[in-house]
Amino acid sequence: MAEFGETKKTRKGWKIALISLVTLGIVGGIGVITAPSWMPDGLLPTSSQTKSTSPQTTTPATPEPTAAAIPAKIALTPATGTEFVNPVGEITAVISNGTVSHAVLKESETGAVLDGELSVGKDSWKPTTPLKFNTAYTFDVTAVDTEGFKSNQVSTFTTVPATHEADAVMFPNDGDTVGVAQPLQFVFSEPVVNKEAVEQAIKITTSAGQQGSFRWYSDTLVRYRAADFWPANSTINVDMQLLGMDLGNGMIANFNKTYNVNIGNKTVMEADAGAHVVNIYVNDVLTKTFPATLGDEAFPSASGYMVLTNDKQRYATFKAASIGLKPGDPGDYGSVDVEYATRLSYSGIFIHQATPSAMPYLGAANLSHGCIGLSAEGAGWVFENMGAGDLVHTVNTPNETIAPTDGFGDWNIPYEQYASR
Repeated sequence: MAEFGETKKTRKGWKIALISLVTLGIVGGIGVITAPSWMPDGLLPTSSQTKSTSPQTTTPATPEPTAAAIPAKIALTPATGTEFVNPVGEITAVISNGTVSHAVLKESETGAVLDGELSVGKDSWKPTTPLKFNTAYTFDVTAVDTEGFKSNQVSTFTTVPATHEADAVMFPNDGDTVGVAQPLQFVFSEPVVNKEAVEQAIKITTSAGQQGSFRWYSDTLVRYRAADFWPANSTINVDMQLLGMDLGNGMIANFNKTYNVNIGNKTVMEADAGAHVVNIYVNDVLTKTFPATLGDEAFPSASGYMVLTNDKQRYATFKAASIGLKPGDPGDYGSVDVEYATRLSYSGIFIHQATPSAMPYLGAANLSHGCIGLSAEGAGWVFENMGAGDLVHTVNTPNETIAPTDGFGDWNIPYEQYASR
């Protein structure tokens, strides 16, 4: 009987244990998960028992592992600390593994911000306006990667200093009206080494469709003319696209310029030193004839072509010293006052009203030091009706032509020989 009683006790103990385990499952459900490691086989609650005795619970799903975000990389051009940056050179922010979140390019001193544009893919940025010369800039760019993390980079740099800027001016000026013989003249502030590149950057078009050639007289002076004179009442457009061009020796052009030039009537003076007369033709029609006195035997007038400059003086004083004459030299005239002086050459050749002592010799003898002396009527007509670019052609004089750059003697050079670097 003792064994039976013990058997009863044992079964009773298992029942108590089972009830306790079921209770744990009802209260928290934890026992259902942990008990199998130690409960005897056959006493585990079934899945149906678990459902009937415990509330519904949801175990969070473990997230799928994801690749770590690749940080965005920022490449700024120019790199920080760069000097002598060309204002129209490459200024960019390029992003790898991300996009541009914020980009500011500004003048470091004034804080003035430049406009810019974002690429279609938002992975690069660049300014849309040229930078200034001799200016410090701050380039501040923020990028964001695919996970939204931001990174930042700043570049500070300076552009080409004033010591390496180059400018140029053209004559005639924009909007001027000049005669048919006026070459286009370009004067650079710094020597030009890359002459061919400069020529290609200067686009010249005429309403008459003429083509022309450049001639370099020095590293800073170049002119352009066609094979023949510009047609009367035509127009010339000059488009100089040189901004940012390296002219050579690190000198950078600081400009783009456009000129529009009008060509007036074809006005030509034929000056005959043998006949002591000038004939003036307007659009190939003889319009005026005036008696004249030209250079004497000691100082004969230059032959060939000369072009009127834009230097006109209603009253002028000529000094013999300006042409190298000293007191006591043959031909020294000291100084004389004249009227209606229109310059033909930088060396001192003018069309002007003859001095009182020369007036009786107009049409009869040559008495000047190379100038063309006319009556008050003749000199006054030229002063009022002729101007820069109009042509003077002198014949029957033993002298040579003027140097090409002593005024505009370009037309004395045959066109097939004109183009030169």
